[in-house]
Amino acid sequence: MKFHKKLISLILIITLLSPSALALETKKVKSGTSPHRLAEPRAVVATPSNTPSGIEKGAMLNLTDCITISLNNSPLVKRTIYNLKTAKNNISIAKSAYTPTISAGVGYNQNFNSSNGNVMRNNYSNRTFPSVSASINQMLFNFGKTISAVKMQKYNKIAAEYEFDYSVLTTTFNVKLKYYAVLAAKSVMDIERSNVQITERNYIRTEAYYEEGIRSRIDLVNAEVNLSDAKVALVQAENNYKNALVELNNAMYVAYAPEYEISNTETFNLANPYVPVSLTKIANDRDLSEVPAPVQDAVLTSGVQKSEVLEDYKFQKYPYTFEESVELAMKNRPDLKALNSTVKAMEQALLNVKRQYYPTLSANVGYGLANTKTYTNNSMSISIDLSTSFNIFQLQKEIDNAKIQVEYAQNEVGLLSQNLYFDVQNAYIDMIQLEKQIPLLETKVRQTLENLELADGRYEVGLGDYIQLQDARVNYNNAQNTYVQTIYKYNVARATLEQAIALNQEVTLTVKDLKL
Repeated sequence: MKFHKKLISLILIITLLSPSALALETKKVKSGTSPHRLAEPRAVVATPSNTPSGIEKGAMLNLTDCITISLNNSPLVKRTIYNLKTAKNNISIAKSAYTPTISAGVGYNQNFNSSNGNVMRNNYSNRTFPSVSASINQMLFNFGKTISAVKMQKYNKIAAEYEFDYSVLTTTFNVKLKYYAVLAAKSVMDIERSNVQITERNYIRTEAYYEEGIRSRIDLVNAEVNLSDAKVALVQAENNYKNALVELNNAMYVAYAPEYEISNTETFNLANPYVPVSLTKIANDRDLSEVPAPVQDAVLTSGVQKSEVLEDYKFQKYPYTFEESVELAMKNRPDLKALNSTVKAMEQALLNVKRQYYPTLSANVGYGLANTKTYTNNSMSISIDLSTSFNIFQLQKEIDNAKIQVEYAQNEVGLLSQNLYFDVQNAYIDMIQLEKQIPLLETKVRQTLENLELADGRYEVGLGDYIQLQDARVNYNNAQNTYVQTIYKYNVARATLEQAIALNQEVTLTVKDLKL
């Protein structure tokens, strides 16, 4: 019993001599305390509904809701979470060198001994006995090898946190693009539907004029062709709208989305603030395959049906200059921060390899028990060892490789920094140019509408021909489509710039929300 008490006391003494206290006194590299970390967002993601898809039937979703659903469903975000958990566990694995290593074994031994006392007689001894052994080994000091390994894993964890932030950033950006694409496709579909109605009215009027002998047959044929073209364009616009809805659902990772609606954004204001979302029900005013019923009455009211898809369009201009945007990008981008943390991790890895030349001071306590038929053998050993073992040629090449990894990581930082500058520059130029085009195109839409009204009036009273009327209608339709596409491109360029500078979003997901 006294022997076992002594053994326990020695184990406790060795554990207390462990360099854990020394590790605590070293410079700490805590995740989340780096000066390069992003500021905390103003809001935290929460799933908007309890449905499996995250969307309730008939729900009214805004851009924030769609981003929320995507962040909760994204496999890409979940992948970085798994990597972050692995990086966190790697820190504990590196720290495990501070804890004792326990060894135990059970054996069954058989000895064969022989002796030759004289030429005529041989003596043989055959003994079998069980044995039990146990030992505890504790590293006391290894000249900073464990410290550098722990620091390396801490920097890897910080890099994994930034990679998680970047996955959130890219997921948010992707949802924005698809959301704007749905709004743009809806606007174009409304324009094309209005164009069908205008063209149909012209066809009915031209047919009436032809039957009264006021217009020629060629005007009627042209009216029919134009009506068919307008219907084809509407079908294509509806198809593009459906595809945009599919892309939005895909960006939210919702395979079986119920019917829902999305609302306008501050930078994409539709005349109708709500856009219905349903891949099975896209309402039409009439069957487009039907031919308009013949009209005998040649007296029709003059006028043009307006299509104001973007009514009094306004938006808040981008608040930062180009220089400020570049500075924000260098300061905020999570992927650049992840690479900087990787450089520090590689530097610690290099330091760890260099320290393999140094010895390791360790203590060992062992206990053994062997029970034979004649006696019981108890043994105990206590030792403190200073030892090292390495292959000089192999270790030197490992140091060279570690240096290469540091230089490689530094090169990646430089490459990404340069690419960030040009990404911000391209997005900023595109956004500013589109900002300038939007009011000009808005004026063009009004001008082409006025021209269509004048051409329609002239055609009504017989002063203008059908070609003038058709040209005016095509110009008005094209001006509207160009206006919508420019607004869409502006939103894409602005979202691209916001992603490039990692602008804080109203709704996001942070490492603290994961509660790892």
